Amino acid sequence: MVKDYHVIEALGKTKVVIENGEVTSVGEPLVDYCPIFDKIDDAKHLTPEFIKWNIEKRIREFGMCTPQRVVRMKDFLSFGISEILKSNVELGIIDCVVGVCDGVGTLLMTDPEIIQGVGGRVSALVSTTPIHEVIENVGAENVINPETADLDPIKGLKIAIEKGFKNIAVTILPGKIIKEIAEYPTPKDVNVYIFVAHTTNANAEEVEIAFNYADVITACASDKVRDFAEKEKTYYSGSKVPIFAITDKGREFLDNRLEKIGKPLTINDYPMNRDKHPNPLI
Repeated sequence: MVKDYHVIEALGKTKVVIENGEVTSVGEPLVDYCPIFDKIDDAKHLTPEFIKWNIEKRIREFGMCTPQRVVRMKDFLSFGISEILKSNVELGIIDCVVGVCDGVGTLLMTDPEIIQGVGGRVSALVSTTPIHEVIENVGAENVINPETADLDPIKGLKIAIEKGFKNIAVTILPGKIIKEIAEYPTPKDVNVYIFVAHTTNANAEEVEIAFNYADVITACASDKVRDFAEKEKTYYSGSKVPIFAITDKGREFLDNRLEKIGKPLTINDYPMNRDKHPNPLI
């Protein structure tokens, strides 16, 4: 029997291990302050104690990393990656999202509420092990490897193309794999859109690759993402933790979501005021 073992990077890129529904390890956060968790939980400082409490709250509230995992949700933030994807799937502009889920690994998603449920309240998934109940709830036929819960976005993209999807979004962490996804051979009638999340502490090379090959990128607590965006005058939305539209299509995705929630469309006003951004930016 496979050991139940899930590793995530959460709240200031803190390594957290969850086993059998219990938080068994919490590392040291690299970031002291995040405006999102200040707003949600009144957290003025990200400490290991707060992070453990926050992860335990997620386990209680929606069963993260357990068989009780809720996979369908309404919007959590007004404007995050999962909300942007959800809105554009609802509009029919994206027809499949290749993402990851705790207890599942890489999966294909076409249901807007599953896209939101899987991605809306989860931090960066580093590794996971299969949870049968969660795999059944998202549909085993949508899971890249139900036996191992592998994280394999390239294989996910390959299967999405084989299944006939034409406008495929891939969510991914910073790294050289972004270039591999962008250069993956696709039929002429297939479009692949890359959404980069969890960029805190990404290095300069990773950020440059993202801006060269991706469509959308979150700022998180990254100084290098902000610096690159300032240099390129990239369109964005968000005054504290911006999301940047690297391409015209990325801007369309962002504006579609902003229009839906009645917010002003993307801007490229620089320099940004970073006073209320996460601290420190790394």
